[in-house]
Amino acid sequence: MTELHASLKSAHKFSLNWGYLNAIASGVSAIDLGALALRNLHDARQFVLEYGFDLEQPAAPALIRRTHKEALAFIVCSFLEPGQEQLIPPEVREPADPLQLLVYASHRGLHADALRMWSCAVLKVMHGIFYIDNNLKLRHFNTIREQVFASLDEVIRSEDGHYFLTHGDTCLPLLHFDRKNNKGRNSILLKLLHKAGYLAADVYDHLGVRMIFNTRFECLLALQTLQRAHLLSVTNVDSQRTRNTLLDMEAAKQVFCKYRPMLERSEEYPAQLLMRMDDELLALSAQQTRADNPHSGEGFNSIQVTVRKMIHLHADDVGGSSVPIFAAQDAAAQESVEPDYDVGFFFEYEIQLMDKASHDRSLSGPASHDAYKKRQIETARIRVFGRELLRWIAGHAAVVPAATAPAASAADSAAAAVAEHSAAA
Repeated sequence: MTELHASLKSAHKFSLNWGYLNAIASGVSAIDLGALALRNLHDARQFVLEYGFDLEQPAAPALIRRTHKEALAFIVCSFLEPGQEQLIPPEVREPADPLQLLVYASHRGLHADALRMWSCAVLKVMHGIFYIDNNLKLRHFNTIREQVFASLDEVIRSEDGHYFLTHGDTCLPLLHFDRKNNKGRNSILLKLLHKAGYLAADVYDHLGVRMIFNTRFECLLALQTLQRAHLLSVTNVDSQRTRNTLLDMEAAKQVFCKYRPMLERSEEYPAQLLMRMDDELLALSAQQTRADNPHSGEGFNSIQVTVRKMIHLHADDVGGSSVPIFAAQDAAAQESVEPDYDVGFFFEYEIQLMDKASHDRSLSGPASHDAYKKRQIETARIRVFGRELLRWIAGHAAVVPAATAPAASAADSAAAAVAEHSAAA
């Protein structure tokens, strides 16, 4: 064994990559980096190995190439104007080895800057795709969806084409009921790219329901109904992701206490009384704001609750015998664990409550979903490209021909890539 001696000798110039080291030490998201710190293809291969891909396995290089293709198509369709895909250097668009992008992303210089910026952009999107494809929860999505909606179906009933939220003696009429069965692949990727955390595990609205009632007070009563049905509790609600821009709870309490005797005496469903209560609530309420989501438009009001649900995977789901959900620390505790208990993990889904007026505002203008999506795309575009590449694209826009055929081809490629992944899932 070679004897070790303390040394700081280096075959190259002794320097530190301050930007890269600062990102590691300060917790800067990978999507906000302007460059990597790899010297050559050998470094790139080591980087990929630590990332999680064994290039000796035949499937790994093919998977990386497919992901590169999907990332490129996503960028062209989501972030570029027709014809601008021609600005992407051919070395980035069709590399002999996709790992070369890691080297390009690390080099600076007059002739290397375009390669670095475009390589960084493609690698950022590839990183998001890898997180989606390797999220174990999403691999069991069908089981998750069945168990989540089985609970919701116990309290959301339909009769003669009308939906009701019901539990015990309470039966609240719904104007609209929407069920999100799955978040599209491109939507997940877009959300990852604009989020600072940049992890698939941070996307909480893969599944969810939206319930639209006539009044805000019915939304409050819906919360009570869901709580009494044990779909909502202080232990299964993610408090950090609860968003209420609909109800001033102090004002609601004041109005409810005033009208409670009248509610108790009502023989029929008190629709008119609830509307009167809403008018007084709005007159008393302070403006409810949300500063955590810059993409939500002014005038968007809702109660949004993120719910944690324990999902159980049986032996057939995990491809083997079932295992305990926790590890016992000693022999006595080990014996107390039920050996046939199935695997469990928490999955988070969203319940959103809105009144009719708030829902109507969300159909157009700054509070609409289309406007929200456009703001989301622009944020993701800035984070993926960076200001430097955006300036570069603007400076080269004049040389791009007004041809639209390549953009259509890229769109077809993106659609085909998404269809391929969906079929595989």
